[in-house]
Amino acid sequence: MKRKDDSGAGLTIHRVICYLVLIFFTLLALFPFYVLIVNATRAHADIQKGFSAFFGGSVVSNFKAVLRDDAHPLVRAMLNSFIIAASSSALTVYFSAFTAYGINTYKDFKFRKFANGFILLIMMVPTQVSALGFIDLMAQFGLTNTFWPLIIPSIAAPAVYYFMLSYMESSLPMEIVEAARIDGANEFKTFNTIIIPMLKPALAVQAIFAFVQSWNNYFIPQLIIDSKNNKTLPILIAELRSADFTKFNMGQLYMSIAFAIVPVVIVYLILSKQIVRGVTLGGVKG
Repeated sequence: MKRKDDSGAGLTIHRVICYLVLIFFTLLALFPFYVLIVNATRAHADIQKGFSAFFGGSVVSNFKAVLRDDAHPLVRAMLNSFIIAASSSALTVYFSAFTAYGINTYKDFKFRKFANGFILLIMMVPTQVSALGFIDLMAQFGLTNTFWPLIIPSIAAPAVYYFMLSYMESSLPMEIVEAARIDGANEFKTFNTIIIPMLKPALAVQAIFAFVQSWNNYFIPQLIIDSKNNKTLPILIAELRSADFTKFNMGQLYMSIAFAIVPVVIVYLILSKQIVRGVTLGGVKG
């Protein structure tokens, strides 16, 4: 009896230590967001004095400064970023899942291994390597200063394809596909009406990752877009940070960053259950 009590006490202590460690790292991860929110409520002069753990009284003035800055239209930039991020994430998850479905289903395809290896090889090529050629190509097509170069290339997403392929290999029974074929459904109907509902957890987790990546993308949009009305949120925030120091408003900058993270948080909260399920199932390969 004493041994059981000792083991139970040891297990309790172990759990308490684990919880304390998790709470510590959670607070550590949330601390930058707390500083961001606090500074978004403080005036520029107060922020220059250093860190403060208490909220300021300039939240209204910072909010008005953000909305009244015609040189840096935040609302327009947020709308541009949302259009690009939502469109690119939808194309990314759909076409990546469709490609993975073809590779996973047609196992007797002669060039299956070559196609799979080629797609994974592209994943190893950094975006910066092909950036100059891509910009030159978009200039020849007359697509610079538009959203198309930031949306259409998202169709090819090797990393998302690899995740979807792994998910299908572990969680998609081929008997369902065979049954749909016997019932006379073609491949497009099978994928759109049967496979996609089964892939909701995987699609959700990749959708949020693709959305965040596109939302935070600065490198390519900065090279493509010049018009003030077409600039995305990362470009706008970078311009605010590099503005004339005599006219620079730190409170406005922190308020703009706070605005920037709100859509990402909302999208995550909407898809949170599917994300957890998708990560769990996608990491188990039977």
